[in-house]
Amino acid sequence: MEPYDCEGFVYGRGPMIPDIMIVGEAPGETEIHNGMPFSGRAGKVLNEFFSYIGVSRENIYFTSTVRSRPYKRVQKTKDNEVLIKKYNRAPTIKEQLAHAPILDYEMQHIKPKQIVTLGNVGLQRLVGKQYTISEVHGRLIHSQVRQLKDLETNEWTRTEEYYSIFPTFHPASIFYNRSLEKEIYKDLDKLKEQLHEK
Repeated sequence: MEPYDCEGFVYGRGPMIPDIMIVGEAPGETEIHNGMPFSGRAGKVLNEFFSYIGVSRENIYFTSTVRSRPYKRVQKTKDNEVLIKKYNRAPTIKEQLAHAPILDYEMQHIKPKQIVTLGNVGLQRLVGKQYTISEVHGRLIHSQVRQLKDLETNEWTRTEEYYSIFPTFHPASIFYNRSLEKEIYKDLDKLKEQLHEK
């Protein structure tokens, strides 16, 4: 039995010219069952963030670095019975490469006023490993984005077009570190300001 696996597929969803394009990590268990991006526990928190900045879900395009749910199987024993549970995990580089053409296509065809990346995976997929969420969250990045050039050689190139990218923490991060909530709301204040300037 393979300890790492993927399941399901969730399409990007939203208008072609959204106020915001959210680039997340990958769908979770809820999303692969109902096909709705950000509809699980983290999605509820994200809805509160949208409400705070005054942007409706209908004006947001949702996508992610990987479109299937990456999970790991963990064996647990309860009452002398072996249970195998699936837990979400971060997508591997191999998985990100396999799904790269989908996000590349969306970047070419969706025309967002503002891109918002959630967590390290979305941020680094677009702008590279030299950026980390803890260092650049809440700071606007005006940059070309990474595009897969060759799947066989894993070679990346950059788009000709520049994008406005606003990184912040993934909403699920507050489940593990409640103190990040204050930081996220500071970021949201900056994002709200940024959207009003556009």
